[in-house]
Amino acid sequence: MRFMKISSLQNSKVKMAKKLMDRKDRDTSRLFLIEGYRELTRALEGKRKIDTLFYCPSLFLGSNEKKLLQTCPGEHLECSEEVFRKLSYRDRPDGLIAIAHQVHLNLEAICLPKIPLVMIVEGIEKPGNLGTMVRTADAAGVDVVIVADPVTDIHNPNVVRSSVGCLFTVPVLQANYSETLSFVRKWKLQLVASKPTATLNYFSAPLQGPIALLMGCEQYGLSDKWLEEAEIEVKIPMFGKGDSLNVAQAAALLLYEIIRQKKYG
Repeated sequence: MRFMKISSLQNSKVKMAKKLMDRKDRDTSRLFLIEGYRELTRALEGKRKIDTLFYCPSLFLGSNEKKLLQTCPGEHLECSEEVFRKLSYRDRPDGLIAIAHQVHLNLEAICLPKIPLVMIVEGIEKPGNLGTMVRTADAAGVDVVIVADPVTDIHNPNVVRSSVGCLFTVPVLQANYSETLSFVRKWKLQLVASKPTATLNYFSAPLQGPIALLMGCEQYGLSDKWLEEAEIEVKIPMFGKGDSLNVAQAAALLLYEIIRQKKYG
């Protein structure tokens, strides 16, 4: 562990961190950013490899940040407040940003329990939605989240932020359609598709077995290829003027109905 103090935006590590806002640089370097105390704590609990930690004591919100500094590996760079605010992608930063190594899980290495719950999200465009869905998946005890044919990469800083670090507490991986479908068939998962025009209300559907919940992209929903594979199509009834919910809200309702049926019948 090495410690340095920087007050210049020209520092090479600072420049590297700024570049990681861009997906191309994340993909090339296989690095990404983790900002925030809760997010970094969960990354460390998940054994994520930290390369560099930027910190600014004047922005700390409490005393726990100092304890984290003592346990976090990698190079530590104390930043002036000006430098840190340039690095931060938050309106109210809490003084901690790390450069970490990406982890890419393999579907073939995933082992599911006897009655698994999987969530497959296709083509989600907004990082905030994807991160929120991962956070909900963690809360609902989902065994794995598969980002099928991804539009937004799972290492986008706003995915990390909106997941509140749950990106590191539940297996989340990216795969294409064929890989994902092979996984579904291997584990004999029942595909349940969320579709606004379905005739079956979600609370009337049988959702107690090994299930893979399918959620589609914000604008167009699920593609025809996934709808053709789905064994059950469900809708969330709408009683107002709107015809659908935000995809992350819809995922929360459906996951917790599955949990209700599994646990309480």
